[in-house]
Amino acid sequence: MKYVLVTGGVVSGLGKGVTASSIGVVLKACGLRVTSIKIDPYLNTDAGTMSPFEHGEVFVLDDGGEVDLDLGNYERFLDATLTKENNITTGKIYQSVLEKERRGDYLGKTVQVVPHITDAIKDWIESVALIPVDGKEGPADVCVIELGGTVGDIESMPFIEALRQLSFSVGQDNFCLVHVSLIPVLGVVGEQKTKPTQHSVRELRALGLTPHLLACRSAQPLLDNTKEKLSQFCHVAAANILNIHDVPNIWHIPLLLRNQNAHHSILKQLDLLSIATPPDLEAWTRRAETFDNLTDSVRIAMVGKYVGLTDSYLSVVKALLHACIECSLQPSIDWIAASDLEDDTAQSTPEAHAAAWKTLRNAECILVPGGFGDRGVHGMILAAKYARENNVPYLGICLGMQISVIEYARSVLGLERANSTEFDEQTPNPVVIFLPEGSRTHMGSTMRRGSRRTLFQTPDCVTSKLYCNPQYVDERHRHRYEVNPDVIGVLEEAGLKFFGKDETGKRMEVLELPGHPFYVGVQFHPEFKSRPGKPSAPFLGLILSARGQLEAYLTRHQNGI
Repeated sequence: MKYVLVTGGVVSGLGKGVTASSIGVVLKACGLRVTSIKIDPYLNTDAGTMSPFEHGEVFVLDDGGEVDLDLGNYERFLDATLTKENNITTGKIYQSVLEKERRGDYLGKTVQVVPHITDAIKDWIESVALIPVDGKEGPADVCVIELGGTVGDIESMPFIEALRQLSFSVGQDNFCLVHVSLIPVLGVVGEQKTKPTQHSVRELRALGLTPHLLACRSAQPLLDNTKEKLSQFCHVAAANILNIHDVPNIWHIPLLLRNQNAHHSILKQLDLLSIATPPDLEAWTRRAETFDNLTDSVRIAMVGKYVGLTDSYLSVVKALLHACIECSLQPSIDWIAASDLEDDTAQSTPEAHAAAWKTLRNAECILVPGGFGDRGVHGMILAAKYARENNVPYLGICLGMQISVIEYARSVLGLERANSTEFDEQTPNPVVIFLPEGSRTHMGSTMRRGSRRTLFQTPDCVTSKLYCNPQYVDERHRHRYEVNPDVIGVLEEAGLKFFGKDETGKRMEVLELPGHPFYVGVQFHPEFKSRPGKPSAPFLGLILSARGQLEAYLTRHQNGI
């Protein structure tokens, strides 16, 4: 196995995940099979219990793993299907070592960070690297490893040591280290500063790792004298100093790397030049240039509770982007804090209330994504009601679907106190209830998660036509509550149809409102399987409907055009 390790220095948030993904794309374009691992040095065993405000979205995998959002980047860029084992955390490592210690596996020895924790990290990396993620048999050619955080962080020290040992044990022809660092420009001086990168590389070398390539993040392209300075003081050949400057969209990053011959430097270090082919990135180039040249945009109102940090809905944003590009449109997302739509806000901050409603009314379509807790729920209900009554295309995902059920029960059935037991345990009309197998005492790993099959009840529903499958679809779930099966009959009599159900027929997965241009709710999270060039069906339906093109699109597809 060949390893490419991507580390970061100076500050976090430089784009190590996109850099690692882009390296994978370029190597894959050279004809190699690629897998990836993300190391997160935090103590949580997974990302499942972490706040979206602090950490961004929780990305869900086919096997139900709740992982860092960077694994979403890997899946989208590499078109791979990763496992929860591809995300290593300090919590997972220590948990596995402590379980062994309790079993007596260490035969009475004193259990220490070195060698026991570092050995566990190496074993984990080497075993996970062998798991195929591209649907083919056998292990990949290259494993791209991203180490989260920045070099010098206390919590990442055991991982740095383990990776140092790994680089020694696998040999120099099987290990390539790419260090991502910042080249700032101070406003007063206006000069590209290399000192932060010099210090970062010195720290890395002191820990026993020497970078083979430097990936320098900057606003503008690196100057030649900056490169020369970096090469001289960081002991990296000038040809191996890559510049990842700001670009119009992230699909340009693999092209930037290719244009700087990053693939050649990496392949040379890994002794793979003889089996690799020149990188074929025609589709990537076409996609990046298409997006750059789009002039027409579609206004999408995103009504959520975590809109303060857009990374909380990263996969939703990417899925909208994929769908919009398919329709030759640019997404223009208007973020609306759900609580700003509520009557209480009209009293406390009338300006925010008025602005939120003006934005909602100007939107061509409305999306209510997933979330937990009761904050902003009433605002989401008002958004769903507005979309339903004014024939505005609406897509509700997970909580967004449950919101549409609550709104319909209140407005159409006249059940004023209809609610989810998540928000009101004493509601006389529980239209959304707690999962029967869920745990009320533990938060982590207690939801219905991962890939589940949804069976379409009729091939004539809009959703099954969009999926181009009249029978079923497999999508990823992450929820604790579901639509109460006892109220389905009365809701359907009133016009709200549940066209998708699980294999038992008791769990509602897809709802539609016949007669409405596009009013769809899905219990699953279709955004997690959206890919560039292969947009998610519900998102595509939303955007097509926003432009009045849905019927024509479905007709063309039914006729095989």
